[in-house]
Amino acid sequence: QVDRYLYHMRLSDDVLLDVMARFQAEMVKGLGRDTNPTAAVKMLPSFVRSLPDGSEKGDFLAVDLGGSQFRAHQVKVFDDGKQSSQLESKFYPTPKEVIQGNGAELFDYVADCLLDFMETKNLKHKKLPLGFTFSFPCKQTKLEEGVLLAWTKHFKVRGVQDTDVVSSLRKALQKHKASFDIDVDVLALVNDTVGTMMTCGYDDQRCEVGLIIGTGTNACYMEEMRHIDLVEGDEGRMCINTEWGAFGDDGALDDLRTEFDRELDLGSLNPGKQLFEKMISSLYLGELVRLILLKMTKEGLLFNGKVSTALLTKGKIEMKHVSAMEKYKEGLSNTKEILTELNLFPSEEDCVAVQHVCTIVSFRSANLCAAALAAILTRLRENKKLLRMRTTVGIDGGLYKTHPQYAKRLHKVVRRLVPTCDVRFLLSASGSGRGAAMVTAVAHRLAAQRQRIDATLAPFLLPLGILREVKDKMRAELEYGLKRETQANATVKMLPTYVCGTPDGTEKGKFLALDLGGTNFRVLLVKIKSGRRRSVQMYNKIFAIPLEIMQGTGEELFDHIVQCIADFLEYMGIKGARLPLGFTFSFPCRQASIDKGTLVGWTKGFKATDCEGEDVVDMLREAIKRRNEFDLDIVAVVNDTVGTMMTCGYEDPNCEIGLIAGTGSNVCYMEDMKNIEIVEGNEGKMCINTEWGAFGDNGCIDNIRTKYDKEVDEGSLNPGKQRYEKMTSGMYLGEIVRQILIDLTKQGLLFRGHISESLRKRGIFETKFLSQIESDRLALLQVRRILQQLGLDSTCDDSIIVKEVCGVVSRRAARLCGAGLAAILEKKRENRGVERLQITVGVDGTLYKLHPHFSRVLRETVKELAPQCDVTFMLSEDGSGKGAALITAVAKRLHNVGQK
Repeated sequence: QVDRYLYHMRLSDDVLLDVMARFQAEMVKGLGRDTNPTAAVKMLPSFVRSLPDGSEKGDFLAVDLGGSQFRAHQVKVFDDGKQSSQLESKFYPTPKEVIQGNGAELFDYVADCLLDFMETKNLKHKKLPLGFTFSFPCKQTKLEEGVLLAWTKHFKVRGVQDTDVVSSLRKALQKHKASFDIDVDVLALVNDTVGTMMTCGYDDQRCEVGLIIGTGTNACYMEEMRHIDLVEGDEGRMCINTEWGAFGDDGALDDLRTEFDRELDLGSLNPGKQLFEKMISSLYLGELVRLILLKMTKEGLLFNGKVSTALLTKGKIEMKHVSAMEKYKEGLSNTKEILTELNLFPSEEDCVAVQHVCTIVSFRSANLCAAALAAILTRLRENKKLLRMRTTVGIDGGLYKTHPQYAKRLHKVVRRLVPTCDVRFLLSASGSGRGAAMVTAVAHRLAAQRQRIDATLAPFLLPLGILREVKDKMRAELEYGLKRETQANATVKMLPTYVCGTPDGTEKGKFLALDLGGTNFRVLLVKIKSGRRRSVQMYNKIFAIPLEIMQGTGEELFDHIVQCIADFLEYMGIKGARLPLGFTFSFPCRQASIDKGTLVGWTKGFKATDCEGEDVVDMLREAIKRRNEFDLDIVAVVNDTVGTMMTCGYEDPNCEIGLIAGTGSNVCYMEDMKNIEIVEGNEGKMCINTEWGAFGDNGCIDNIRTKYDKEVDEGSLNPGKQRYEKMTSGMYLGEIVRQILIDLTKQGLLFRGHISESLRKRGIFETKFLSQIESDRLALLQVRRILQQLGLDSTCDDSIIVKEVCGVVSRRAARLCGAGLAAILEKKRENRGVERLQITVGVDGTLYKLHPHFSRVLRETVKELAPQCDVTFMLSEDGSGKGAALITAVAKRLHNVGQK
């Protein structure tokens, strides 16, 4: 009979899966900026961004308002490696006149109780941080501020709704400050649900969901910032207080609400509100049972149809009665005793029926709670892109703790609804008190950490004034390199390239190009067509250069190069042809003519002996002779930067600057011959290879070099050399990041203070990882995966810090590069004698092409520092290959013109 009567309260798994899907939809609604105003489930950001990591320590106060009693707590958190804490509490009643009076009285009462507590614990003269647990829906805009949206749980205090409860508490405490000598700093406003998650999170770092099932019900969980439209920023995570009690207030659960739910709602303090809570929480379950028993009795199904006063009295049957009646081990004796106390004089059949009613009501509560929790767990798993997830749910609340069957039922249904989640349920020890203290302790730790991180990264933030100084110093160094008397001692060498023209479109023929400048070596065949069907066709092959050859003898290196050329000529079937060749050699060379280049010094990890001071063209010719298989016409030795300018110059005649921002960093530009004192003649222009990577080798930018730059320099193959390049090029940025991460880890600000073996390895942090980590499309989860690949086990907070470090280092590189380029642009403008310069810069290099922000920051900096220059940045297509062929073609053309 009871089953038939309460048929609508028995929910199948299909119905629960449907409830789960509905709640998932409500969550999405609550998180969206446009849909939140009309959403029933408010998904309130708590501004708790971090879980405890075990390094919290100190003394904290907490006050807890929201349950049947007001509580004050002192929490000592020990940094003893055991994650232990000690809680001392005192309970105070919450008189009806206070919880249904006015706001000033309420907060004065809270302040009085806190003062009493501090006196008892002898804490009056200490300055202590305080966490305020306020278990009502609040809209927070920061951790220590919260505007009350609505009272729940029998509270009805006037003049508090729509005001900031923290400032009300601060005002009340301020009144006591002078007279009683107390100094309390309210650091965090915490919802009891969040407090529960934080308490359990201190004991189990997998805990990222908090659940309350008591007089009220609610859940919170850690959501990805990128999904929270109501809060600026998309880095990291934030705890969302779902306020799920209001689920169904928009009619989403109307088909599941029974006549008893409707009747209970109408008789409540807040009709039409908190409808889900009214189906779940212990505050209402006793009343639901009363309404069902009343109707069944009226219909003659119970107690011989005799309606007692108890059944007619609202609130007469409480949750404690329901729990006691469901203790099956006691048989029916409890049920009989309780019903008799209520003057109901039951038969044995009545006892069985009433016990069954209680079971169905509390079972429905556990089922609904499980469905909504399953929705949260599924969302967490999907956020993490995991097929299977292990997680912990922190739980508090009288219904869960004291009801004999509730916990078991809840666990069972959750596991059935989300079989892909391995869930541990962890009972919270005083979530609202200890939890508020934990939130405060974490906030305290994060504020102290933030200060130290800011101090570490401050030297990388270069203000405009400093960048202007860098630009002016670069300009001065450019002039030293061009002047005959200062060139020998100049750090920026300003090497003449003997490239005296850019392509004019008449170049044609077949050319070979060699490209040596990194760990790979390329050989190319380039076919250039002129006229209306102007085009460049390229065929190439890439060969690796093993480390032992990069750092062996010069002879071995050039023999290896010639071996690669022989393979390519064979592969292309052109071994017999004596083709003109352009040799891209991306290292500083002093040239006496276009086909003579003396190596000034190795960079980029090369260390082959007997090469520095030698002509690389001669070394290549000798190696070809030694092999004695083929002959080539070596026309030009080319720097990749010049090749970049030439490739873009083929497309845009206005391109007179080439920039490389990749493994290395360099610039070339067309300089007026009259300004190049180290080369004879004043007519026309010549391309100057600045070799600006050595800028600062004389100490002129020491004021902006950090201790990390110095460590990277000292650990490099060429200490004291290429200082500017070491601050701006891809080869070194990852190493700078690694040095900073080691320092932050030593300070205990990263990776729980543990320096892993992999972090100790020089060069582990390649620049491609910087590009990946800084990508806006990459969620922190993927950042964590990259760090895991590097053997760095990071938390979400660690990932945010690593991303910030990468951003600061690459931004500085782009701004320094921009300052150098601005110096060149200003020089070009003055050379031309124009008010406004219109010019194209040809750019190549992985840092510029692949890094998500480098190119934008570089362009912005150039605009700020050279406002009279309108610059078009043009991406070069294969400057070192195609560019070398074009230089060879231009040199051939000019040579033929000269001969004629």
